[in-house]
Amino acid sequence: MSVSLWQDRSKTGHPDVKKFDVVIIGGGIAGVSTAYWLMKEDAGLRVALVEKGQLANGATGRNAGFITCGSVEHFNRLVGKHGAKEALEIWKFSEENLSLLEKHIIRESGEEIQFEKNGSFSLASTEEEFSELMNSYDLMKELGINVEILNQDSIESRLNASGFVGGIKYVDDASVHPVLLLDKIYSEFSEDKNFTLRENSEVFHIEQVGEYKRVHTKSGKLEAPIIIMATNGYSAQLHPFFEDKIYPTRGQILATEPLPKLLEGPCYANFVLDYFRQTPSGEIVIGGFRQLKKDAEVGYSDEVTDIIQDALEKFLRTHIPKIESKKITHRWSGIMGFSADGQPMVGAIPSDPQVYFIGGFTAHGMGLAFNCGKCLVDVLFDREIPSFISAKRFA
Repeated sequence: MSVSLWQDRSKTGHPDVKKFDVVIIGGGIAGVSTAYWLMKEDAGLRVALVEKGQLANGATGRNAGFITCGSVEHFNRLVGKHGAKEALEIWKFSEENLSLLEKHIIRESGEEIQFEKNGSFSLASTEEEFSELMNSYDLMKELGINVEILNQDSIESRLNASGFVGGIKYVDDASVHPVLLLDKIYSEFSEDKNFTLRENSEVFHIEQVGEYKRVHTKSGKLEAPIIIMATNGYSAQLHPFFEDKIYPTRGQILATEPLPKLLEGPCYANFVLDYFRQTPSGEIVIGGFRQLKKDAEVGYSDEVTDIIQDALEKFLRTHIPKIESKKITHRWSGIMGFSADGQPMVGAIPSDPQVYFIGGFTAHGMGLAFNCGKCLVDVLFDREIPSFISAKRFA
């Protein structure tokens, strides 16, 4: 984060310091969800949300809109890493994320925000990966997770996709227009008299002033006894605690002009590294392939690159033949926050207990952040949260 002396409006037009009970930094799905749950407490807290651009300026407005369960790897690997009990807990946490969104936010407005609950698919282009998916399928069925197995013919008929030997479907997954979802969450509390939004207010410094934290933004200064960093991939730019815990990782995506209905639901391929879906209005959206230039995709640059964009386009034309010569209308990228152990992080900085944080969603922010925001508020009010997301695991 970089603000020049000349851009610092607190030096010129806004010298006063505004006081709040809580200042949330970051206007993406994590920050807005946390604000929602804070305001829902009805504790009379004065809450400010500051965002360097507009709401959904970062990864929230630049992802593919998957609301999917689990983590960034196949379920059998999750079990191998965490054991069956905790792997199921991780899966159920993301199921709860979707349930909370449906109950509190989406309700009867699914069509309005392009919400669809058509499940999601993991597809294997090799027998090796299909064997791993079969292993995942067996484990998931044993644990009571709603999952279905597909052969090559089923994939071709239900997804109009070729070049895959088999796959599995996670029946209860969903997709959405991520910015419209964020708008809907925000609308639930934006009129509360105790809430303040500061857009175009990039934060460049946080200092201790007596018992308060003073947040320097380019639109002025704010003070509060509690700061919440909902900055995900950008967290290390504001505090060194995150330098070895949350890594900025670029994700690149493209979208086509609208096509007739082809895909039954969102899809993952190549060990969850690549992903594609069709929107309700017909566009095909595809992202991934960062494995082609893994080192180059770590950092804060959000430019698109030819090697990955070409790979995305080639994948579409190879695996979805009916795309034919449809035009590519949008190409973009966004900076995600990958955590050191692949799981999200919620808690307070041990050396600075007035600074709380939420992040490290590892490419699953839409599937985790609403529930994580609830958990962060639980931490603030001394309620228990799942150990696998607690920042105490890094103590």
